[in-house]
Amino acid sequence: MRFTKAHGLGNDFILVAETEAPADRAEWTRRLCDRHRGIGGDGVVLHRPAPDGIWFLLVNADGLPGEISGNGLRCLAALAVREGWAPPRHTVHTVVGPRPVVVSRAGASVYRIETDLGAPRLGSAEVPAALDPPAARVVDHALDVAGRRVLVTATSMGNPHCAVFCDTPADETLLSTLGPALERHPFFPQRTNVEFVTVTSRDEIRVRFWERGVGYTQASGTGSASAAVASIITGRTARRVRAVCDGGTLEIDWPEGESLKQTGEAELLYDGDWTVQA
Repeated sequence: MRFTKAHGLGNDFILVAETEAPADRAEWTRRLCDRHRGIGGDGVVLHRPAPDGIWFLLVNADGLPGEISGNGLRCLAALAVREGWAPPRHTVHTVVGPRPVVVSRAGASVYRIETDLGAPRLGSAEVPAALDPPAARVVDHALDVAGRRVLVTATSMGNPHCAVFCDTPADETLLSTLGPALERHPFFPQRTNVEFVTVTSRDEIRVRFWERGVGYTQASGTGSASAAVASIITGRTARRVRAVCDGGTLEIDWPEGESLKQTGEAELLYDGDWTVQA
């Protein structure tokens, strides 16, 4: 099996043609993503050609499917351009809809990509979040979790997210306790990605991540977008924001009434052959 290893700000993925994947992808993905007995990654991105670009299908490191990944999407867009499968302007198709991209080369192996991530979903039924009756927005909603009460702002970029605002950047203890507890809280029927957000200015946020099906990650594309959306709708920042992650910075622009644009880098690290028999 031929693969490409890539990362977006340290959020790393194994890119594989869909025709190479077995029918039962869960155990196969867990083995590939194992950092000691496999290639190592936060997920596997399967791909196949599309007339106007390429198809994207995510399987998280735990073997369960994911809807979309902003960093994984950029990695695939870079590969499609490098391999000549798509022009610099093309569309990456996901299970939650098409995402147009503009790809430019920023170095020998580094690409800079602008992604149209679409309009954020804010309604509780769309996130989804278990509110009865449903609400148009889930802002600073109180949850009892891991022995404490926290306020969460829930949003979706096609996958569920919740933001927790912190006065200072979350430390490892907070990440490892609140992260998994919130991920699996019954308030989120499809589980959730968790962003710990510290607002440093009107145009910058510091974000750390606990990702659904993965755990701690150095960055998250949709997570950064959702953290920015949460910061905007709660009045904490302007509509153009830099999201500073452990692995680097993403630029986010969400004009009122329009789709959200995100710009950041992806690096294609190496190509290889997986020789282990299924």
